[in-house]
Amino acid sequence: MPRRSDPIYLDHNAGAPLRPGVRESMIEVLNDTGNASSVHTHGRRARGRIEEARDKVARLCGVRTRAVTFVSGGTEANMTALSPAWQDQGAPVYLDKLFRSAVEHPSVVTGGRFAVKDQVVIPVDVDGRVNLDALRDLVRDADPSLISVMAANNETGVIQPLAEIGAVAKEYGHFFHVDAVQAAGRMKIDPETWNADIMTLSAHKFGGPQGIGAVVVRSTARVPSPLMVGGGQENWRRGGTENVAAVAGFGVAAETALEELQDVGHLADLRAMLERELRSICPSTVIFGETADRLANTCCFAVPGISAETALIAFDLERVSISSGSACSSGKVSVSHVLTAMGVDETLARCALRISMGWDTSAADIERFLEVWPKIVDRLNPDARHEAA
Repeated sequence: MPRRSDPIYLDHNAGAPLRPGVRESMIEVLNDTGNASSVHTHGRRARGRIEEARDKVARLCGVRTRAVTFVSGGTEANMTALSPAWQDQGAPVYLDKLFRSAVEHPSVVTGGRFAVKDQVVIPVDVDGRVNLDALRDLVRDADPSLISVMAANNETGVIQPLAEIGAVAKEYGHFFHVDAVQAAGRMKIDPETWNADIMTLSAHKFGGPQGIGAVVVRSTARVPSPLMVGGGQENWRRGGTENVAAVAGFGVAAETALEELQDVGHLADLRAMLERELRSICPSTVIFGETADRLANTCCFAVPGISAETALIAFDLERVSISSGSACSSGKVSVSHVLTAMGVDETLARCALRISMGWDTSAADIERFLEVWPKIVDRLNPDARHEAA
């Protein structure tokens, strides 16, 4: 009996496979004993591992080591950042509103600790980029508030004009949060150029373990009030005993991702080949955010008449894992709020599929996808092979 093809994983934006070096470091730590808050030898060893990882994450973000606070993941990081209560140079500051873009991750769309009445949505253009004129109009006369915009979108890969947004925040005296969960490890992180007061990260997007993230501030004198209180862990910014193994794995993943940043060009080449072939297979293929700067690893596309929900099942049967919309909405395929904000028709939005590559993606993986896709098209909508865009 012929052997089935190995499974292909093309869903890195939902979560990347664990890097081998990360796994090894975590296993080593799991064999240790010790609470990082203890002063004895075992505790000091655990503390050393945390501080070593903190330094590696800080290097990835271009900040000082003390600027990094470890939390349980990207969602907790965003909840921490989205706080009306901050300390600025030792003085308490209460921010009036949350201005967030229409294409944010669900953890930001909820508004965090801001009341619903204190949230304002910033519109985006057809590529999903923040409308800078609209942003300026919204914040010009507002009292000091928080502006929250993701660095790169999890569904389309579109990169926001962060330096321009940060300049608006600075001009009108607002605080600026950048959700860098999808960007970290895939593009240069530059809080100084962005004028970002606070950034948020999650390790599992670039080969670290799940369940660990970070809140990163540009200045330790300007920080939000803690979300988790209790002990004095993480410089009193996040109570709770640290997950030393996950933190250590995060550090190794950050170090490796920083080393590999200069090699992301090969992902751009794979994506260019993929998108060229997608259009060759189905001329009617629509690629979302195509004219904007995008992460090299992400392609979000649709073929009219081919339901994403049905296509996902067909790909899974062929042992190819891709996605439709945000992984945090898994279990059901609904209309993407990101595509809706971009003005995409609901019927077409229900056809949207996402391919996201990463550190272990090869040309053979993309070739396998392109081998399977025509078969699925022929089953679901053979006319799409001939319809023009």
